[in-house]
Amino acid sequence: MAKFKLTQKHIDRLSETVKKAESKTTGEIATAFIKESDEYSLWELYFSLICGFVYFIIMMFFVSPIESWLSTMFWNYDVSYIVLFYGFSTFLVIGIVYFIASITLIERLIVPNRVLKEKVENRAMRHFIEAGVHNTKDSTGILIFISYLEKRVLLLADSGISAKIPQKKWQEIVQHIIDGIHAGKMVDHLAEAIEECGVLLAEHFPIKPGTVNELDNEIAILET
Repeated sequence: MAKFKLTQKHIDRLSETVKKAESKTTGEIATAFIKESDEYSLWELYFSLICGFVYFIIMMFFVSPIESWLSTMFWNYDVSYIVLFYGFSTFLVIGIVYFIASITLIERLIVPNRVLKEKVENRAMRHFIEAGVHNTKDSTGILIFISYLEKRVLLLADSGISAKIPQKKWQEIVQHIIDGIHAGKMVDHLAEAIEECGVLLAEHFPIKPGTVNELDNEIAILET
C-alpha cells in the first residue's frame, strides 16, 4: 500500500502484534487496508458530463469567431464543419475531465461526503463478513478497516464484544490511529491500537484451555 508507505516489514510487524494481542483472549482482531472503497465511476461520469455541458454553453457565445477561424482553415468551408467542431471538442472535454476526475484528490472533491462515508461502511461490512470476523465462536471479532481515498478509519466489533465496550472507547481507538496517520506514524499508532483491542478482549474474553485461532493474523490488503 504505497499511499501509506506500508512495507512488508510493517505488515510483518502488525501481523506479529495481532498474534500477541490475541494470545491472551478468545477474541479475534482483523486489520485491512484498501486504496479506495469504491471506484466512483458514476460520479466521475456525472462530473464530466456537467463540465462538457458547461463548455458547450460557453462556446455558444463564440460561434462567429470560431466559424471565421474555421473558414480560414478550409477553402471549401461548410456549416457542417462547425457542428463537427462543437461535437468533437465537447466529447474531447468530457473525456479529458473524466480522466482528471479519476485522480484521488479530484475524486475526494466531486464525490459527496455522505457517499464516501457510505461506501467505506459498506466495504468494511463486506470484508467483515467475507473474512469471517462475524463468525467467531463467541461473536468477539474486531475489524480495523482503513480506506485511503476516503481518509476514513472504521472499527467494527461483533455483538459479543460491542455489548460490553461502549462505542466511545472504539472511537478513541479510531482517533488514535487517525492521529498517527496525520503525524506520519501510522504503523506505530495502529500497532498500539491493536494492542489496546487485545487488552479489552482479554479483559472480557480471557483465553481458555483449547482456544484455537479462528482467523488469519495476516494484514489484509484489499482490492476495491
